[in-house]
Amino acid sequence: MKTAIIYATSHGTTEKVATQIQSELGSNTVLINLKQTKTIDLAPFDTVVIGGSIHAGQMQGRVKSFCKKNLVELLKKRVALYMCGMNEPEFESELSNAFPELLRKHAITSKSVGGEFLFEKMNFIEKLIVRKVSGIDQNVSKIDKVRVTELINDLKKQNPDTCSN
Repeated sequence: MKTAIIYATSHGTTEKVATQIQSELGSNTVLINLKQTKTIDLAPFDTVVIGGSIHAGQMQGRVKSFCKKNLVELLKKRVALYMCGMNEPEFESELSNAFPELLRKHAITSKSVGGEFLFEKMNFIEKLIVRKVSGIDQNVSKIDKVRVTELINDLKKQNPDTCSN
């Protein structure tokens, strides 16, 4: 069984989570960054994991477009969804709005896995907004390792042929 982890990342956090998932699922897992790959052939994959991050309450446009464009094909696959974000009180509503409803209902698992503020990777406007909205002015990492592990375990549970390296 072959797995694709398809993601978009602005500052590297979503990619960090994707890499962790890949390392746990093993060698039949491929990372695909939507910023670097324009067309994706989903045919070779049995499982598709889709991840992105929330900015100003919205999922990245590349992730939304990918899901919308490939919805019919995705509904024929095993799908897992994850979202990175820092607005913990809004995790569930942001996750609900991040992916199409049909895809969310079809997914074997969907998780909000926390996020990071990485000031050295932000532009001036992003820094200004983060400081104003959150009151935070330095790097913060709140990746929820438990939720990431739950997502990985859900994928393994649904696919007994998968074993970690």
